[in-house]
Amino acid sequence: MRHSSGWTFLTFFCLGAAATVGTFAAALEVSVAAMPIVRGCNLPDALLYDMENLTWYEELGDGTVRIGMTSVAVARAGTLVAVTPRRAGRKIEAGKSCATIESGKWVGPIRIIAGEIVAANDALQDRPGTVNADPYGAGWMVVLRPDDWAAAKATLIPGSAVAGPYEARMAADGFAGCGS
Repeated sequence: MRHSSGWTFLTFFCLGAAATVGTFAAALEVSVAAMPIVRGCNLPDALLYDMENLTWYEELGDGTVRIGMTSVAVARAGTLVAVTPRRAGRKIEAGKSCATIESGKWVGPIRIIAGEIVAANDALQDRPGTVNADPYGAGWMVVLRPDDWAAAKATLIPGSAVAGPYEARMAADGFAGCGS
């Protein structure tokens, strides 16, 4: 809650006890990103989603986008044992793979929009479980410079509108959700 004095107060509840912490707003701003949760799966508002391929896109502001697997894709795949992103400099056609993943349940491609890979998260080759632990952070797959971002973006669903479509898809697929 923000008070006109410029102080931000956060109230934390722990084991039934409340403590109030005040911090001068000019020194520290606390923001909490909105995040719909559908059947236990987190879907951050700030991202764009490809429902068919279960991937997310984050605009980086320099004409590139960061791409990764959604928490839904990760939960469906199970524990990843191998992740092989395509190399930087490689051109990808629409619907083709930017990475190959392997889990105990599945081996397959991560399909994306057309563009050139400008960065690949090579750390995932040594630590594929990073995708399971942090699919929207350290578990990103590639950074892409899209061929036609305006056209591609028009096919993606904004995070603020993704909860309903994901709920419908999970129901249709008989998927109980993340953590199930």
